[in-house]
Amino acid sequence: MRANFDFSPFQRSSIGFDRIFDLLENSNRNVDNWPPYNIVKLGEGAYRIMIVVAGFAEDELTITHEANTLVVNGAKSENEEIHYLHRGVALRPFVRRFELADHVLVEGAKLENGLLVIDLKKQIPEEMKPRRIAIETDMKTPASKQIEGDRAA
Repeated sequence: MRANFDFSPFQRSSIGFDRIFDLLENSNRNVDNWPPYNIVKLGEGAYRIMIVVAGFAEDELTITHEANTLVVNGAKSENEEIHYLHRGVALRPFVRRFELADHVLVEGAKLENGLLVIDLKKQIPEEMKPRRIAIETDMKTPASKQIEGDRAA
């Protein structure tokens, strides 16, 4: 089911949300479901993408991280010496894009048992983390007056 939404009324009254509207508009563009993949949350701020790339070698896969987008390309080199009687393993070229949140970094990738495993970690910079602000008191003026014991009476 595909629905086309007009986001222009929201764009007229909001500032700085361009990326969100672009993500919503582009969400229907990834209609090709090949190759299949899983996204797993491993813990607080840790994620893993597993893409089925059976038949592809490491040098036939490219992973690129660019401006909040992770792009995985696969291109199988043609070997003209091989004549297939039946070709059941899909080895067609592919491009798979994943939109990443701000401050998500690629920690590493490995190819094992026909799966391309990409580990991601969300690392918020220190200046953007919540911090406690100390409350200073002005020592020039006393907060309250205290009566000494011998002067009272």
